[in-house]
Amino acid sequence: MTAPRGIFITGTDTGVGKTIVAATLARLLRMNGVSVAVMKPVTSGCRREEGRLISDDAQLLCQAGGLELTDDMAPYRLREPVAPADAARIDGVRIDFSLIKEAFLRLQSAYQYVIVEGAGGLMVPLSGGLLVADLARELELPLLVVARPGLGTINHTVLTCFAAQQMGLQVAGVIINGMPEEPGLAEKNAPHQIGSLCGAPVLGVWPRRPENDEMELVDELSAWLDGQAETSIVLRELGV
Repeated sequence: MTAPRGIFITGTDTGVGKTIVAATLARLLRMNGVSVAVMKPVTSGCRREEGRLISDDAQLLCQAGGLELTDDMAPYRLREPVAPADAARIDGVRIDFSLIKEAFLRLQSAYQYVIVEGAGGLMVPLSGGLLVADLARELELPLLVVARPGLGTINHTVLTCFAAQQMGLQVAGVIINGMPEEPGLAEKNAPHQIGSLCGAPVLGVWPRRPENDEMELVDELSAWLDGQAETSIVLRELGV
């Protein structure tokens, strides 16, 4: 079986740091000579600038990967900061999976590896009863699940991995993002429990950093990862 030339990044919830993880991986791959593309298929809550809707998430991903943002990298940009299905309805837009798939295949044909960031978690509705999980399946990509370290994360992460597996999705691994410098008991225990219960490996426990600027945070995390001996193993697990 041919290793997939990409990964679909999802989260256990909104606000767990999917975009930072996706951008950091894009920067790390670029630092290691991999031709990498990024994709944010659907962004709700976009801002308007000079008459165009701007996806800040897609812009950060492109900046991290050293890329110029194209429509293929951010096909659907929606105004309202609500679930994409609702944002699309408000904007009078129908989210078409075939259009996203065509854009993805163009990126895949032009780059060695494609990092796709989903919207929220797997059960977020996108269009006509179709979920983020359905989009990951349409793109035929394994998942990288981003989880937070605090109380409740074991339940959220196990549920996410279980749902993915029930829907026929491969979970390549879990990244626990934002571990504090002095973790509490729940945070200390979460990585082991998640690794034991999820049926997928914990591929990293990333530290919480105080930087306010997102690109500075991406630079710091990617440099930190590049110095870790186990990073080569993690990249291999992601099919790089």
